[in-house]
Amino acid sequence: MKLVSARLLLLALPLTLGLAACGKKDDAGSGPATADAPLPKVAAPAGKAWTDVVNETADGGYVMGNPDAPIKVIEFGSLTCPHCGEFAEKGFPKLRDNYVSTGRVSLEFRNYVRDPFDTTLAMLTHCGTAESFFPLTEQVYANQKALFEGLQPVAKELEAAQPPAGKAFAVIGEKGGLVDFFAARGIARDQANACLAKSQTAEKLAMQTQTATEKYTITGTPTFIVNGKNVDVATWEQLEPILQRAGAR
Repeated sequence: MKLVSARLLLLALPLTLGLAACGKKDDAGSGPATADAPLPKVAAPAGKAWTDVVNETADGGYVMGNPDAPIKVIEFGSLTCPHCGEFAEKGFPKLRDNYVSTGRVSLEFRNYVRDPFDTTLAMLTHCGTAESFFPLTEQVYANQKALFEGLQPVAKELEAAQPPAGKAFAVIGEKGGLVDFFAARGIARDQANACLAKSQTAEKLAMQTQTATEKYTITGTPTFIVNGKNVDVATWEQLEPILQRAGAR
């Protein structure tokens, strides 16, 4: 697989905030074999809750919860996908509070970048500590509509100006109001601009997206992998029964 340059990423992906590669599946999906009995809860480390335990993974994501949880969920999400935003609002709190908190389920989030704006947002959510990743991602989804409004005018300007590869994401961050948005949430402006200047981060995100597409046959976001299998669902109503059948009940 060839390395995808930041410049190629910027030119190849659409400068739009639409529904391409962002959609819901209609079937109920499937998952691991049904467990005969509920899995036991696992106590968190002393003085902590499992929802406070977050670590970066070798595959470029961040995992929340018991690293040895018997049920491992990976979410591939796009920060510019409204369906992902819907899951973040309706499903993520229940997944976190009712399942990850028990130690029976871990949740890893991996960014699936669909466009340069998505990439810029992902670069900024990766800009802080491991502990800040999920709160920052939640904030992006909670404010998705307002962020879209700020980013829409930037598309024409980028297409006209064609900034150098090393400058493109910084331009999106400044012109689209993203640097200010993250500054209000603990990522200082200088820190944000330094992160957006690292084109290798964009290249890494693009490569991870390509790898995930090929490995898990991803056709839309959000996509959920449960214990290594693409369960082909995209909503909490579809995902929860799969977790319960696997023993998280």
